[in-house]
Amino acid sequence: MKNIAVYPGSFDPFTNGHLDIIRRAHPLFEEIIIAVAINSKKSSLFSPEERVEMIGKVFKGWDKIKIDTFEGLTVDYCKEKNSRVILRGLRAVTDFDYEYAISLMNKKLAPEIETYFLMADNEYSFVSSTIVKEVARHGRAVSNQVPDIVGDALTKKFSV
Repeated sequence: MKNIAVYPGSFDPFTNGHLDIIRRAHPLFEEIIIAVAINSKKSSLFSPEERVEMIGKVFKGWDKIKIDTFEGLTVDYCKEKNSRVILRGLRAVTDFDYEYAISLMNKKLAPEIETYFLMADNEYSFVSSTIVKEVARHGRAVSNQVPDIVGDALTKKFSV
């Protein structure tokens, strides 16, 4: 069986913290699927299609990286993709508490699927999509927190 990791998230927008997790996980897996979660109850700045397109541009030319969307439970998506690993990044203790609870539920639902946690690099430990959107909404630069393609998209969104 191919060693596939699923990295799920809303990625609204995709940040350099997300990129750092993928960069560091890249040598560990034969394939990493960046799975953009679709949540119709959540208001997003970018559509799922826009997020997939931006992330695809960030990883253009990278082997082993796939970008997809999904609805529903991550463990069900992992089973569909023959993945036994959920990849998650942790920035702080608050992330750990939340992610640990989810990993325990996922383990109950699908004992064969493991959650791998990677700690955020210090440089990105404060970066979150929510904070990036708020800073960009007020016209401030976020170029150190997001890939260029995402920064350009944020500028366009908020300059309308």
